[in-house]
Amino acid sequence: MEALARYREADELGFTPPGHKQARGADPAVRAVLGDAVFHGDVLASGGLDDRRTKGRVLERAEALMADAVHAEHTFFSTCGSSLSVKAAMLTVAAHGQKLLVGRDAHKSVIAGLILSGIEPVWIEPQWDRERHLAHPPSAAAFEQAFAEHPDARGALVTSPTPYGSAAALQEIAEVCHRRSRPLIVDEAWGAHLPFHRALPSWAMDAGADVCVTSIHKMGSGLEQGSVFHLQGNLIDPAALASRADLLGTTSPSVLLYAGIDGWRRQMALHGHDLMGRALDLAGEVRASIEAIDGLHVNDEDDFCGPGLAAEFDPLPVVIDLARLGTTGYRAADWVRARHHIDLHLFDHRRISAQLTHADDAATTERLLTALRDLVDHADALRPAPEVAVPDPGNLRMKQSWLPRDAYFSTTQDVPWKEAAGRVAAEMITPYPPGIPVVLPGEELTEPVLRYLRSGVEAGMNLPDAADTQLETVRVVAED
Repeated sequence: MEALARYREADELGFTPPGHKQARGADPAVRAVLGDAVFHGDVLASGGLDDRRTKGRVLERAEALMADAVHAEHTFFSTCGSSLSVKAAMLTVAAHGQKLLVGRDAHKSVIAGLILSGIEPVWIEPQWDRERHLAHPPSAAAFEQAFAEHPDARGALVTSPTPYGSAAALQEIAEVCHRRSRPLIVDEAWGAHLPFHRALPSWAMDAGADVCVTSIHKMGSGLEQGSVFHLQGNLIDPAALASRADLLGTTSPSVLLYAGIDGWRRQMALHGHDLMGRALDLAGEVRASIEAIDGLHVNDEDDFCGPGLAAEFDPLPVVIDLARLGTTGYRAADWVRARHHIDLHLFDHRRISAQLTHADDAATTERLLTALRDLVDHADALRPAPEVAVPDPGNLRMKQSWLPRDAYFSTTQDVPWKEAAGRVAAEMITPYPPGIPVVLPGEELTEPVLRYLRSGVEAGMNLPDAADTQLETVRVVAED
């Protein structure tokens, strides 16, 4: 941030990219919408913000300050989102043909990493809440068993917290890995706020993880695509991790995103505890107010945590169960957006979620409460909702008969969904949000899963990565 301010004060003149030359070349209509400040912050990282050999160590010093703020030994900034950061971590721990223990509730970016790398996943089952049809992070015991069965696995990856706010027993999972001198990667994309208040779930670095990946734009004040990954311990070489990130990343990183990450670090280092304390207090008030609305239930720690469920709970994702309203989260979210211009965080066959952050206040949450009360008053208009045929956990999981990479890059064909059972999937099929694939390349498709997805589409589910987003057809490995 300071370097960017100096750049402006010095009136630097660049005969370099970006071609808009500090907004002068940008279209007036674009400047009117975006404002000139966006263009003023868009400069070259080297040969601009810093000199051509980066002797000012601007990025290096900003990353060191971030590492200090969150109790890590090394931090790397990324302007390609946590989708890149998690791939870099995976490729540092394992390589083509090697095994990696991976929670099956992983984000699609993890699956993309498997496809690109050729790493062989050993799937670790989440802990299933059969009553609520919801997955929580896998247990430490599940990782222990998987290592016993696959002692050649190079490490483990777990997602915590989930988009629903449930968190894993990270310290126990880290101990399972470290007894074998294997590293633990934590996809903590939803956890940028965790280091700054003790009432929140455990922060991965404090819990002993080797690498954690965090999206500053999700729960922090950074801009979209702003991500960091943190490293500690001696199981992963920092230079190797930096090399993998360089392999995947852009050679034209956005200084605008770097500055947003740096500014978030400063904000939280100075004021994080107070900001998060106020956010938690507000979340408590909002949760109580929603619970008082007839027909709505806010999932809380008692719902999500306990034996066979999650280990910890983040109250800022306000997950609202609509079962008593007799409608789907898809219909409810669309109704709230159309009538109240409020965008909800995620939605599924029976839930909606409003993600609170330190940026919310009484004004924003009162709008939310007003919309929810109005939703309940008009629930008759949202019934009957199309039924989503959600399988039980045993029928949701399919056999992985091909490696994700091999199936994805195979010769494929598109077949009608009703004829796809028994075929090997050659694509990811991912309800979005939250972005956790139901179908992976290499899995043998089953009728319950296909019926679930097809009924979901008819109810309003979004499948953006399927070749046919309406799922009239499914892309499968071609038969000889």
